[in-house]
Amino acid sequence: MSDLLLHPCKEKTSLAQFNNDWYKPGPKWKRLLWLPINVLFFNNGLAILNGFKCTLLRMFGAKIGNGVIIKPSVNIKYPWFLEIGNNTWIGEKVWIDNLAPVRLGNNVCLSQGAFLLTGNHNYNSIKFELKIGEILIEDGVWIGAKAIVCPGVICKSHSVLTVASVATKDLEEYYIYRGCPAEKVKKRIFKV
Repeated sequence: MSDLLLHPCKEKTSLAQFNNDWYKPGPKWKRLLWLPINVLFFNNGLAILNGFKCTLLRMFGAKIGNGVIIKPSVNIKYPWFLEIGNNTWIGEKVWIDNLAPVRLGNNVCLSQGAFLLTGNHNYNSIKFELKIGEILIEDGVWIGAKAIVCPGVICKSHSVLTVASVATKDLEEYYIYRGCPAEKVKKRIFKV
């Protein structure tokens, strides 16, 4: 048996070895230009017109539908990796950390402080490599306040992730999920 198996805690993380040169999120000039735009018009407490914010996002390559509402203090990492459907709401202090593509369907609600996280690290490697995964949030999904959607997760049609819950795996359509990690608690049934 190898020495590593006998002493599994012998290896140590070495952040000095971290290297994500493989990751190319877009031209450097575009990323540098986006930083002040994000701070001035999105990630602040000012109530800036939605139409203007949507136009800025489109100018940076985002695909934005009609009737999108983006509240103040929203942080968007890379708009060119963002697609938002019609009549979608993005609440205050939402963080879209889209190192990989994030697609939001129609009539999606991201409540205050929700966090869409497309990047993580390989904690089994001493080099702590970056890992990324796309997020897809289908039509009619509600992501509750301060809830987190992890890399690679699909929130299927009309699923709900409740307040402060963490989605580490796909959410089934028309189900409500709660907890950390989020577990299915009941069917979402609409009353007319």
